[in-house]
Amino acid sequence: MIETKRWNIRNDQVYNKHAIEEAARLLKSGKTVAFPTETVYGLGADATNEAAVAKIFKAKGRPQDNPLIAHVATVEQLRRLVDNLPAYVENLINVFTPGPLTFVLKSNGACAANVTAGLSTIGVRIPDHPVAHKLLQLADVPVAAPSANVSGRPSPTNAEHVWEDLHGKIAGLLDGGPTGVGVESTVIDCTQDIPIILRPGGVTKQQLESVVGTVMIDPGLAHEKEKPKSPGMKYRHYSPEVPLMLVAGTAARIQANIDEQQIKGNRVGVLASEQVAKQLHHVEVRSLGANLHEIASNLYDGLRAFKQRDVDVIICEAFSEDGIGQAVMNRLKKAASRIIR
Repeated sequence: MIETKRWNIRNDQVYNKHAIEEAARLLKSGKTVAFPTETVYGLGADATNEAAVAKIFKAKGRPQDNPLIAHVATVEQLRRLVDNLPAYVENLINVFTPGPLTFVLKSNGACAANVTAGLSTIGVRIPDHPVAHKLLQLADVPVAAPSANVSGRPSPTNAEHVWEDLHGKIAGLLDGGPTGVGVESTVIDCTQDIPIILRPGGVTKQQLESVVGTVMIDPGLAHEKEKPKSPGMKYRHYSPEVPLMLVAGTAARIQANIDEQQIKGNRVGVLASEQVAKQLHHVEVRSLGANLHEIASNLYDGLRAFKQRDVDVIICEAFSEDGIGQAVMNRLKKAASRIIR
């Protein structure tokens, strides 16, 4: 156990400045600090310091062959980590950064080897969150930062999630309140002539294609045997404490599955859209929201809401894969113990 310092960002600019400066000093000294981004909370360490990065893997229990994303404050800092930027990447940067988009590019070796998991490429992004931006500015080093949770569990979208998983395992936590997007960044392979989505996320395929034309989806999203090119591709992620059943279809079909589980004597919790939640009965239901953006924002909190002491199984509605729904369903399919189509 190590002491985990927690700073609560508030409407006090002097306090916030000192808190973020202290967190930046911890990062520069080789310690790990969790901080908010616009997607989820990240667990950061100096990406140029192999020993510091190793502390991320230890705290999370993360497999060593799962690469990390380097976070930077500016485009100039991004350029310092890669060999070159294709012209279409410049266009994507102009439109989507800062924001929830990670670029996989040829690494120039500036970051530690355990950041890239031995690959010749590196994922880099510029987060769009004032606390993250200030922290990266003050640290003045690229910061490797996967989600700030125990590996395999749902990603953290507020500081309490981080505290629950990593208190006593990390040096610091900047509490900046709940995040916005709710699912991780889109990861896009930019080492080819045509960009390839390795992980769907906060920027949709349609949005990317509006800027660069054709965008492909990596078949590795469906086949997990190969060495992962991006976080989230190989290992099971986002799993709640209890088994999750993902059920496609109408509210009536979801209700039938609820009834079946209850007849078996199982305590059931349900995650559903606002519209479907209103049609279910005799069960504890947690509405994730009225539209896909609200569902994405509330997804991980919902997955963490039901505990073993409360339910034996979670039944979750399968959502549309339009827009950000593709990222939502990517996470739910990885979290599910059973999918009923």
